[in-house]
Amino acid sequence: MLFNSLPYAIFLVVVFALHWLLPNRFRWIMLLIASYYFYMSWNPELIVLIVLTTLVSYSCALLIERYRGSDDKPSHLQKLFLILALVICLGTLFFFKYFDFFSDSVTAILRSLSLPVHELTLKLILPVGISFYTFQTLSYVIDVYHGKVPAERHLGIYALYVSFFPQLVAGPIERPQNLIPQIRRERTFEFQPASDGLKWIALGLFKKVVIADSLSVYVDMVYGNLAGFHGLPFIVATVFFAFQIYCDFSGYSDIAIGSAKLLGINLMKNFDSPYLSLSLREFWTRWHISLSSWFRDYVYIPLGGNRKKLPRHLINLMLTFLMSGLWHGANWTFVCWGALHGFYVVAETLIHKIQSRFASPKEKKPSQSWLSSAVRLVLTFTLVCFAWVFFRADSMADAFYGLSNMFEGIRSPLHYVADAATKLKLDRYDLLIRLLPVGMLAVFDIANRRTNVFAAMSRWKPVFRWGVYLILIWFILFFPGTGGGSEFIYFQF
Repeated sequence: MLFNSLPYAIFLVVVFALHWLLPNRFRWIMLLIASYYFYMSWNPELIVLIVLTTLVSYSCALLIERYRGSDDKPSHLQKLFLILALVICLGTLFFFKYFDFFSDSVTAILRSLSLPVHELTLKLILPVGISFYTFQTLSYVIDVYHGKVPAERHLGIYALYVSFFPQLVAGPIERPQNLIPQIRRERTFEFQPASDGLKWIALGLFKKVVIADSLSVYVDMVYGNLAGFHGLPFIVATVFFAFQIYCDFSGYSDIAIGSAKLLGINLMKNFDSPYLSLSLREFWTRWHISLSSWFRDYVYIPLGGNRKKLPRHLINLMLTFLMSGLWHGANWTFVCWGALHGFYVVAETLIHKIQSRFASPKEKKPSQSWLSSAVRLVLTFTLVCFAWVFFRADSMADAFYGLSNMFEGIRSPLHYVADAATKLKLDRYDLLIRLLPVGMLAVFDIANRRTNVFAAMSRWKPVFRWGVYLILIWFILFFPGTGGGSEFIYFQF
């Protein structure tokens, strides 16, 4: 059941109506049933994995709290139950998502050493959303272990925390401190949050249906046949993919946030205009915030973070990004993507250390000139796009082929542009119509950095406010090439 489909719209209307008609004490039951139904619409059998993960993490958290000692030092039993939860939850994730990848990699290494081995792969179906709900359960168990949150006694409430349908399939990865209290508290219907929820849903649909799906045609054309393209078409397709994946994923998050607001629940913000970042470190505070903060809190800081000496600090950064890349998919392309971003952040950290050491106190303040900011913005976006090549390519060979032929065929700039437009079947009208929504979104993101656009719109005169709403609805329903029903990219993770 896709967010950008009529069945989901009907489902959401029914859930919304039942939620506010039922007494508060029964709402968690209805939402849990709705969440399980939502997930089972993809593959009914795989609901067993969510139930298993839920029961294991729920039970281990209760046992961890039960055997908590009087002092702050964890007992051996607490460590045992934490390890048990980690092994079972991560083991399930590894079995379904990474077994074939590691098996193929080990087989390739052994064969390169001339050792006779047989390939062992399981070809299992990847359960939708398994990376997201696994990390959500792990954050809960780890926080209970460290005493940051109490263990949830109510199994139904906890099961709803794990499976809450708006963010079940592709996040945001919620923390127990935020979501569980909201599920528990008594909620009364308020018009303004519900109105904001509809605005978030409309914004998410605009990003997904109007921008991401229309750009995907050209991205798939090039990356699906890299041998047939070189030069500018490859560069254009990569830039298009940068906006496609941003609008696809942030569009999902926006719809999830909006759907939850309709039910009186606030999910965390997952994107904050990442392509307006002036550095790679800033980019990772604005892109997939729930995952970035998860790796920061549960991997980077436990490794020692920046509390260690510089060499260990840099290793911690690189390890965190490598694991983040592997989280995204069982392919060396994702590992390389994570390694590239790790290299970027390590390089920025070293440059910052050198500048801080040798610069005068006045020079330590970052330049605020518009030219400096523009250069840093373009450089950051360029580096991000370079890394996106590995994220989008089907294999390392495809990625290196595209990069090695990026500037092939350059004669004159006009001929180069005309040739690229011909190969991509883009005329001036097509290019304008594809980039117009991107420009509209850029204006929204820039304005939203300065003020809350939705809150500002609520103060406009109705004629202007509804004019914007109608334009947005027209784009979603009638924009050329929009048909709806295409899956979100992050469903594969």
